[in-house]
Amino acid sequence: MSRLRLLKPYYRSRLLFVKESTFSSFSSTSDDSLVQKAITYLRRHPQQLDSLSSQFTPGAASSLLIKSQFDQTLTLNFLKWARNYQFFDFQCKCIALHVLTRFKLYKTAQTIAEDLVFSVTDKTGSSIFNCLKSSYFLFNSSSAVFDLLVKSYSHLKMVNKALNTISLAKEYGFMLGVLSYNSVLDAMFRSRLSINDVNAFYLEMIGSGISPNVFTYNIMIRGFFEAGEFEKGMDFFYEMERNGCLPNVVTFNTLIDVYGKAGRINEAYRLLKSMPKNGLQPNLISYNVVINGLCRKRMMKESIEIFEEMTRNYVVPDETTYNTLINGYCKDGNFHHALYLHEEMVKHGLFPNVITYTSLINSMCKANNLNRAMEFFNQMQIKGLRPNERTYTTLIDGFSAQGFLTDAYRVLNEMIKSGFSPSIVALNALINGHCILGRIEEAQGIIRDMINKGMTPDLVSYSTIISGLCKNHDLEKAFQMKDEMVRNGISPDCITYSSLIRGLCEEQRLTEACDLFREMFISGLLPDEITYTTLINAYCVEGDLNNAINLYNEMINKGFLPDVVTCSVLISGLSKQDRTREAKKLLFKLIHDDNVPSNVTYKTLIDICSNVEFKSAEALVKGFCMKGLMNEADCVLELMIERKCKPNEAIYNTVTHGHCKVGNSRKALNLYGELVDLGFVPHAGTVVALIKVLYKEGMSEELSHVVRNTLRSCRVSEGEISKTLVEINHKEGNLDAVSVMLAEMAKNGLLPNGGGGPACATG
Repeated sequence: MSRLRLLKPYYRSRLLFVKESTFSSFSSTSDDSLVQKAITYLRRHPQQLDSLSSQFTPGAASSLLIKSQFDQTLTLNFLKWARNYQFFDFQCKCIALHVLTRFKLYKTAQTIAEDLVFSVTDKTGSSIFNCLKSSYFLFNSSSAVFDLLVKSYSHLKMVNKALNTISLAKEYGFMLGVLSYNSVLDAMFRSRLSINDVNAFYLEMIGSGISPNVFTYNIMIRGFFEAGEFEKGMDFFYEMERNGCLPNVVTFNTLIDVYGKAGRINEAYRLLKSMPKNGLQPNLISYNVVINGLCRKRMMKESIEIFEEMTRNYVVPDETTYNTLINGYCKDGNFHHALYLHEEMVKHGLFPNVITYTSLINSMCKANNLNRAMEFFNQMQIKGLRPNERTYTTLIDGFSAQGFLTDAYRVLNEMIKSGFSPSIVALNALINGHCILGRIEEAQGIIRDMINKGMTPDLVSYSTIISGLCKNHDLEKAFQMKDEMVRNGISPDCITYSSLIRGLCEEQRLTEACDLFREMFISGLLPDEITYTTLINAYCVEGDLNNAINLYNEMINKGFLPDVVTCSVLISGLSKQDRTREAKKLLFKLIHDDNVPSNVTYKTLIDICSNVEFKSAEALVKGFCMKGLMNEADCVLELMIERKCKPNEAIYNTVTHGHCKVGNSRKALNLYGELVDLGFVPHAGTVVALIKVLYKEGMSEELSHVVRNTLRSCRVSEGEISKTLVEINHKEGNLDAVSVMLAEMAKNGLLPNGGGGPACATG
């Protein structure tokens, strides 16, 4: 550096002389005339410039740039015209870089620099450096021109040339800025060079007296995170803090992103909340990253809170925001909120991507709303989006699951025409569709076709057919299929065994079922609730209550919680053996858990409850309503009133709901009126059931009255979105949506008595 300062005056004058003589050698008298004419055209008649292009030479172009180097407008107009012509050569581009960097027109200079480094083929990049160095003083240039060159090499991942340029610049005394080092560090990470090499270059930067800035630290933090070096990335964050370098929004976004991808969403959430304390306002990326992390964890309540926060802070959601939330709600099974967000998204001029449309289609298929699924499928194609393999597979599965195989095969053919080969998932869906319709031979034919085409059927393929064969009571072929899958190296799973055990139990081959049950354990497979329930029921049918109870207790010891079906079959078995005390214990456990067995007879219920105190009437009413024995439920209600024991809110809700279920719309409406008149609050489950039955009976005036009453009881500030949804769907006559939304409002505490209770159990 000191050597360059000492020589600079002499060097500059010598270089000026050399360059002037060099350019004079390019420039002839005719060139001088041409340059002057071009300058005139540039200033007055730019449309006539093309008439000079065939006469222009590199020397003329260089001469014009020298003459115009202090006139920014003239220089830019010339470059705009000349840069695509062949006469605008290597040397012209180097001159242009000097002029543009002095004008601080870095964006235009960057474009020319990248074009230059891309077109020059020398291995080290020295030729461009030497050209810029030799003309440096002629244009009173600055080291920014070399920063620009390094940045251009780095942007194009020409890391070795960038490093060589830095080395040459240091050798000749040019002091490059932190911009050069940052661009090289970024390029090294993007080129996936050794972490050790990156670290060594960073230390060289420090040794050269270059102080890292916030951009340097952001590059290092992000680079080490992406390389899987989390601790090293955090070390740079802590170094940043020690050196008094304040993190910016990008720093926080980088940390939030890595925490989110690592599943550490609580830390990401905490960082987002800490940004204002650090004087930073989260931007769209900050919010999107956290929303994405929350949605991946199915934390939809928190994700919508962040969504509302960003709108309060005037950060406008983009397509990524909406797509993420819609996908999250679809995966969470909250189809109606997903649809609401879809409508809001479109209203704001934003459109779902293929992934979001596929999620919406999948949600509609799960809700058995295939018409709406096809609406979304057609909509995405109208908007120019090409369905992917998963989109087609989702529709095939949706149609197959409902037995609409003609439609499923139509989608399959369209999928093949679009260039996709059906995946094993799509073919398994078709196998399932055939089995649902009892067309087992055709399902087996799909497996044969798969094998002929070189595809290997998987566990799902075989298990689906085994289940179908068992349902068709063809156990011999089911076991043959099990043997075939084992020969092909596929081990049966719990579902396979459960299907076979159920099939054996249905044919009262309990000994063989127990042998298969033991085989499961030997294979290292743990039976699930379905397997246990199947065997418990089989023992009850045979009157072997001791083994049934032993299995029930084993089920609990294994960590499985018996559901209503399991308890139901055991209660029935106990009752048939006159073991009513044990049956009663199980029954009231279920009632306490808001479940009533579905296959316990009316006589069993009445026998068990007959000697219980009158306070158990609520449980008895619930049992009658669940079985549709509304005359008996009404008798209990009337008996309570007759004995001056006033029925409470829960009993009124339960009986009203029960009448709705059996279609007694007028009786249900009368009970609803009594309930309201007595000052009780209708439970959400009651309201939903009442709306359904009134709609079915065409009692629109009464229905509207119930909806208005319900919305009046809603907490407006918190339930505005849901209320809007209810009102829209009500106007459109979409009563299924009204029912679901009211149930959701109750679940979220937006309606009175919405968080559980006796009436919920009857739904």
